[in-house]
Amino acid sequence: MIDADGTQLGVVDLAKARDVAESRGLDLVEVSPTAKPPVCKILDFGKYRFEQSKRIKESRKSQKVVILKEIRLRPKIEEHDYNTKLRQTIGFLKKGYKVKISVRFRGREMAHTEIGRSIIDRMVENVAEVGEPDFTPKSEGRVIVTVLSPKKK
Repeated sequence: MIDADGTQLGVVDLAKARDVAESRGLDLVEVSPTAKPPVCKILDFGKYRFEQSKRIKESRKSQKVVILKEIRLRPKIEEHDYNTKLRQTIGFLKKGYKVKISVRFRGREMAHTEIGRSIIDRMVENVAEVGEPDFTPKSEGRVIVTVLSPKKK
């Protein structure tokens, strides 16, 4: 049994431990039920739960949420459309978002996947100053995909 201030009271009978906790106006909480003998602690359980919830909220504040934006391209994309998608990609990377670039193929376009790969390579090359690929472009069925991350400052 452990006291409210952290001092160990040794191995105590359950009934005596409950009496000690009740006399102090606190709760008897089983901390480690798998230990031999089980470890119990005298504490204010309401205050303990409140502090635990505060710690969880603090840890959530320090987490960073990664937002993934997707840019879809086609093998027969025109120059102006490509430039529009390029500007969008650069804008997303500057804002700190990750960008998933995908080239989707339909029908006979599957015979010329090298065109799609060259489009992705060109996109990666054009955004090299603000972003870098997480992995080399890979083929997933009818789609070639890569993910770009913003460069570290």
